[in-house]
Formats: sequence, structure tokens, C-alpha cells
Amino acid sequence: MSGTFTKQILHITFSTRARENLILQEFEEPLFSYISGICKQQNCVPIAVGGYLNHVHILCHLSKNIALATLMEHIKTHSSKFMKTLSPNLNNFYWQNGYGAFSVNPRDIDKVISYIKNQRKHHQSKTFQEEYLAFLKAYQIEFDEKYLWN
Repeated sequence: MSGTFTKQILHITFSTRARENLILQEFEEPLFSYISGICKQQNCVPIAVGGYLNHVHILCHLSKNIALATLMEHIKTHSSKFMKTLSPNLNNFYWQNGYGAFSVNPRDIDKVISYIKNQRKHHQSKTFQEEYLAFLKAYQIEFDEKYLWN
């Protein structure tokens, strides 16, 4: 086979440091657009970017030419710096150290897009921590909760 063909669709999520509620509604659109731009710059096609108050969700195609860890380093470093330019109140804006990245079946893309777009409603009844734990359990990822929240 002479070509390389991949279709890696990922649902990525991560929170602000200590899950601080710093992603106010006025910052959502600029932040989500900026993150989409970073994905495009890294040849990772963004499908949906959203979140709520203290966390972000990204649904994207991972490029065959970049490692997930490298993409995340770009997203978190540059978007953190960007957030600090939006308001003096965000001078101490940082992301948590880790992230969750989960593979998505192409048939489920619309469901994940809807999930990401409805974060405000979704989090009326569930915290980010509860949501994240549900992902880890659904994907059968082993973890020790004492090391989960840094």
C-alpha cells in the first residue's frame, strides 16, 4: 500500500486549573473559535468546540501527522495565553495538567456534536467531575481518583 489513510475522530475534554469557573459566556465564542483555529493550524479538522464555565470539549479529526500530546500542548499553551489577553481578570488563567481523549465512531458524530453544543443545559444537572468520571467509566479506563484532579 503506497498511501497512508487514517480517520481518527476524537472527543477531547479538559478543564481549567482547579475547575475554576473562568470561561464566562462573553469569553466562550472567542475561546472556542481560537481553539478551532489551533486545530486547523495543526491540520486537525475541528468538528465542534464548546464547553461551559470550567471546561472545554473538542470534537476533531486527528491529523496523521501529529501526535495527540503535541496537539494538546499547542491547544492548551496557546489558548491559555489567548484567554489572558481577553481580560485582566484572567491573568491567572491556566488549564489542568491532563486531558481526556476518547475515540468516536463516525456514526456517532452528530450525537457528540449535539452533546457539545448543549453543555449549558447538560451542566444544570451534572458537574464536570461527574461528566468526566462517566467518560472514564464508559471507556473502561482505569484510574485512581486521588490523582485525577490536579
